[in-house]
Amino acid sequence: MNKQLLVFLITLLSYNGYSQISFEKGYYVNNDDQKIDCIIKNIDWEDNPTQFVYKLSEYDEQKTLTIDSVKEFGINNISKYIRHKVKIDRSSNDINDLSNDRNPAFMEETHFLKVLIEGKINLYSYKEGNPIRYFFNKGNSGIEQLVYKEYTTSENKVGVNAQFKQQLWLLLRCPCISVSDIEQINYRRKELVSLFKTFHECSHSECISFEKRQNKNSFNISIRPGLNRSSLSISNSNNTDFGAELGFRFGVEAEYVLPFNKNKWGVLIEPTYQYFKSEKIVSYRNVSVDYKSIELPIGIRHYFFLNDNSKVFVNGSFILEYSGKSKIDYVNSIILEIKTGINFAFGLGYKYNNRYSVELRYLTDKDFFRNYMYLKNDYKTLSVVFGYTLFKNTQ
Repeated sequence: MNKQLLVFLITLLSYNGYSQISFEKGYYVNNDDQKIDCIIKNIDWEDNPTQFVYKLSEYDEQKTLTIDSVKEFGINNISKYIRHKVKIDRSSNDINDLSNDRNPAFMEETHFLKVLIEGKINLYSYKEGNPIRYFFNKGNSGIEQLVYKEYTTSENKVGVNAQFKQQLWLLLRCPCISVSDIEQINYRRKELVSLFKTFHECSHSECISFEKRQNKNSFNISIRPGLNRSSLSISNSNNTDFGAELGFRFGVEAEYVLPFNKNKWGVLIEPTYQYFKSEKIVSYRNVSVDYKSIELPIGIRHYFFLNDNSKVFVNGSFILEYSGKSKIDYVNSIILEIKTGINFAFGLGYKYNNRYSVELRYLTDKDFFRNYMYLKNDYKTLSVVFGYTLFKNTQ
């Protein structure tokens, strides 16, 4: 059962879940400059796409178009991508892989650039892993990269080529933008978008901002009571099987929902109190287990949306634990302290209206006897966990 459940949950976690993401109204422009209205599968690309899935109508068969056959595509009022051949500097910003050259190493490549600001002066972005690159153009002029590059100096320190600030100062001349504004700006999407908006407002020219409207990072606090069905057996000179016992567990979960891929991924931490108590007669003497602990599962969650109010989720966590004065007592003989190590948990659940949830969670074996080389045990838990979200903060 352990292996089967593990394989099942890993399969679910590795599945992208695109089928759960809705098609939204959009369009594409083909190589013959024809604009075709359609509906596009909006997967909220974290990296710039090289293809997309579309349908001509709700009941039509879905098809895929690639960058080779499309000049431009967009999802109405949400996102827009245009195909361009650009000179791009792919120099790494990883401190262990910095170049010794402060100058960008441009390569000519063709990509779908994401439109961030469309107006008198346009702002674009391109991301494929890290780092992200920003581009601009004015009117019908060619598209250029805003240059930012970290490099290693001759003194073996990290230097920064922030040429983008000079480019912006020459590009966005208006009374509302000062030298100080340019000097303080960072090479970040939010700050660049804000600066380009300021320029268009200052110059009394219209612009369209394609910012993420449908995805916002959120932080949730939930109470998580539930029931554990735990079983314990000990292997020693007198093998002892305590069987399965029901126990109460109570947790408080903090979840941070990541602001991309349609809010389908979350990071969670859930301090949890749980216990296991049992007695057994072995060789005419009582043997009792008194095991209480504070568990600290830390993991990831992936959502599969069913509709606006319902979603299924899967979890994967590793668990740290403090077991305090937990013990196994062989009456009139010996007392063994319980000291556990790290184990893992996998869950499958359902959430309704972003408020109520229920989850079936499987916890892998725990080693009770880290301090006793000669003892072995088998301890597993299957939990039913109920959840109620007390606090939701969306930004």
